[in-house]
Amino acid sequence: MLLVYTLLLPIFAQPSWALIEGIYCGLENCYDVLGVSRDATPREIQKAYRKLARTYHPDSNPGDKDAHSKFIQLATAYETLKDEDARNEYNSMLDNPDQIYRHYYRYYRRRAPNVDVRIVLFVTISVISAIQYYASWYRYNEAISYLVTVGKYRNKAIEIAQERGLFDGGGKSGGKGKSKGGGGSREVKEEIKSFKEAVIRDIVAENMDIQGGYSKPSMYNILWVQLFVWPYNQLLNLKWLTLYFVNHTILKKPLGREQKLYKIRKNLKLSESQFNYLEPHQINEYLDMKLWEKDNFEEYKKEKEEEQKLAMANNAKLKKYRRWMKNHGAGRMTFED
Repeated sequence: MLLVYTLLLPIFAQPSWALIEGIYCGLENCYDVLGVSRDATPREIQKAYRKLARTYHPDSNPGDKDAHSKFIQLATAYETLKDEDARNEYNSMLDNPDQIYRHYYRYYRRRAPNVDVRIVLFVTISVISAIQYYASWYRYNEAISYLVTVGKYRNKAIEIAQERGLFDGGGKSGGKGKSKGGGGSREVKEEIKSFKEAVIRDIVAENMDIQGGYSKPSMYNILWVQLFVWPYNQLLNLKWLTLYFVNHTILKKPLGREQKLYKIRKNLKLSESQFNYLEPHQINEYLDMKLWEKDNFEEYKKEKEEEQKLAMANNAKLKKYRRWMKNHGAGRMTFED
């Protein structure tokens, strides 16, 4: 009889290592905290909790820290066992103590705030769009600030400003000499200088067509607008591809400029935005080379590969590396270089 009891005890007894500190009732069994069995009904659990809560309630035990701690533990146990899903997860922890990370995940997932995914997406897209728009304006202003310092652009802007008579105002003071204060003339000069710089900057921004990542920002390029117009753009692309297939694959009509650029872009493996960032003279050069034709593109590709190999062969750092590999070989580490 003693042998049978010894064999069955591990099965029916709850091992202490099944309890995890920091979740649910910690190292205490929630059922034992409420004094109920694991098969207790929800009504029995509620009845046991109310009875013990009246006994250990802080109002009934003013200043008793042990009673306060016991009351919190009772509330935790009741919150765990009164909900069917939470109770099932707790029972799963008791039955599968080795799945520690899974139990932590379930516990904290249940207690995480229930946030509407739509709100999260809306806020995320809005933040990305705002950052995107601000960053594009920042890059554009940096590009204009640089172009203002380039001699040929600055001189041309000054020439245009003089032709339009934009320097005649001379700022808010109108260039009317000194003010009453002792340092007035310096302030007037600084004001006139700032006014002229602003005019030059405006003319440069007006006449410079900056391409690529430093181009003038547009609301059309931000994420929110792109998401709204994406279905329409896809319909336009589908229509264009359908017409392209019918006219130039089935009917064998000659390619127009737009169709030639499309084939060139596909041969170069560039996205539409990347291709649009190319300089106009570069695009015209591709057209002159007839890169939409497969043979011409293959020849162009080989020439570029040869140029790249030649450039690498003449690179000083690569020459040094090849000499080192020749003298020392792979697999040796020295501090000579």
